[in-house]
Amino acid sequence: MDSSSALANHDRSFSLLDFKGTTFGLAAKSMRNELHNMVAQVPEGPERDHFAKEMDSFFDLFARYLSEKAKGTKINWAKIKSPKEEQIVAYKNLKMPTSDAATVTNLSKLAVLKLNGGLGTTMGCIGPKSAIEVRDGMTFLDLTVRQVEYLNSTNKVNVPLILMNSFNTDVDTTNIIQKYSSHALQILTFNQSRYPRVNKESLLPSPSGYADNGANWYPPGHGDLFESLHNSGLLDKLIADGKEYLFISNVDNLGATVDTTILDHMASSNSEFIMEVTDKTKADIKGGTLIDYDGQVRLLEIAQVPSEYTEEFKSIKKFKIFNTNNLWVSLKAIKRLVTESAFNMEIIENIKTTEGGEKVIQLETAVGAAIKHFQNAIGINVPRSRFLPVKSTSDLFLITSDLYSLNHGVLSMNTKRLFGTVPLVKLGDHFKKVGHYSSRFKSPPHILELDHLTVTGDVTFGSDVVLRGTVIIVANHGSRIDIPSGAILDDKVVSGNLRILDH
Repeated sequence: MDSSSALANHDRSFSLLDFKGTTFGLAAKSMRNELHNMVAQVPEGPERDHFAKEMDSFFDLFARYLSEKAKGTKINWAKIKSPKEEQIVAYKNLKMPTSDAATVTNLSKLAVLKLNGGLGTTMGCIGPKSAIEVRDGMTFLDLTVRQVEYLNSTNKVNVPLILMNSFNTDVDTTNIIQKYSSHALQILTFNQSRYPRVNKESLLPSPSGYADNGANWYPPGHGDLFESLHNSGLLDKLIADGKEYLFISNVDNLGATVDTTILDHMASSNSEFIMEVTDKTKADIKGGTLIDYDGQVRLLEIAQVPSEYTEEFKSIKKFKIFNTNNLWVSLKAIKRLVTESAFNMEIIENIKTTEGGEKVIQLETAVGAAIKHFQNAIGINVPRSRFLPVKSTSDLFLITSDLYSLNHGVLSMNTKRLFGTVPLVKLGDHFKKVGHYSSRFKSPPHILELDHLTVTGDVTFGSDVVLRGTVIIVANHGSRIDIPSGAILDDKVVSGNLRILDH
């Protein structure tokens, strides 16, 4: 492909915008020139063609952002309604698979995609988040591989596992997946786009050029999935291999396993897009929710909500469900929409401050926001067990405990837990990083009867500690509390200093 033809799309998108003589018009022109210059720095060949395509997509996004700014485009809060009854289907009302043969046929048309672009930095780890050990010495990726392998061997199918990496995780992930080369599982990878951050004042790209490998680039959110999947050639390959359905989820959601009931519903209902939603609790008030907007099902993210309506958005009364980011999508529909350049997801403006104090803009989109583009798109209200994310060491505390059992890579809640809800756990700063967290527990505590746990300060736990009811442990500054091995804390508050040495 000639790189100049890829760049020609810049001019096309620019001509669609009536910017002449405006500040935004000048910004669009300047950005287009800078992107032209960056592309020209790359030697001719496939690398330049790929980069030109990426910069073309970025310019489309940037031009749309400027256009919305110029028009003052905002969501009309008065038009937001709760989803219609037919737009959200209760999981319990889905028909169970009619036959094993039909399920196997549908599985043979399925591919599983994990969003694998994130780093483990918030949990104090270097490299991809998927490489963090979460249970019995296994990482997120190990558990996913085990799940899909078991699915394939049980049903005698070949469901491939696809990883969407970012430029932050690609090299490490490529090295990590070598260890699965002897496994009977097809693992495919592709990269989401690499977009330039934009200086908030000048509205020009932050990178000095193509070769600038610093923090001036960013992965533009998982809404980039469809275009990147297409540009990688993987979309066409999957369709050529007879695949029809794609199950997408975050790699750190340990509840996101292949559910054949949902898959069979998708196949029988001709729905091109299914979003798994679940009931909102106070812990999920910031999660995106499905709404009815002008008679169309849409995803509403907190970043799109005008500040005066933020509290209303967080309300559990008006918005009762939230998006788990477990999505089932028709591959043929993706192909159709990409070919028609129809994807037009809401832009999320993410303003960051660099280490040098420069304010920069990251323009991002969410994959779930694409729901509005697909035919017969619905939400399915699933049990909470399908949403088991590990975002912090407090989540890790639950996952590693006796609250869950592990079977073929799938976590299930212990049947001895009397209530189906998980305890509320808040671990303080001493536990924030995985390394520090691990050093503070000789073994995971027993928490089958725990309701609430708060731990702050310098606290360590011996082995076989039992926690029940509400337990609060506070070691004030300069104090240390060691909970001895075998201790049973039942509705207890522990504070001050406590050091008991094991003999």
